[in-house]
Amino acid sequence: MKRADVSGKAMVVAVLTFALVSVVYNPVVLAQEAAATGGAPASVVHLLGVALGLGMIVIGAGLGIGKLAAAAAEGIARQPAAADRITGAVNLPLFLLEGVAILAVVFALLVLLLANPFA
Repeated sequence: MKRADVSGKAMVVAVLTFALVSVVYNPVVLAQEAAATGGAPASVVHLLGVALGLGMIVIGAGLGIGKLAAAAAEGIARQPAAADRITGAVNLPLFLLEGVAILAVVFALLVLLLANPFA
């Protein structure tokens, strides 16, 4: 599997996770449920959505980083002389993937903190 495929799939997972968190916690959708039931089910869905989204972000980033590191280790094992070039070529996608995961976690936590029904 190519490095671009792995980082592209991890980015898709991160974007879909953020979209899932946005859909699960949509204030317009949850406003009717909160008004009808006093707010308790909406807050549970809110926390469940953020927890599910954060878990998916961590899993997606872990899988992407693991596949990149495994491919780099295999490449270095096959051609030890090219270890510097392989390491250099793998570092940028690793940093980008980690950055996307960190941003997704920050956005999920912002959704949790800025729209917290308990505050």
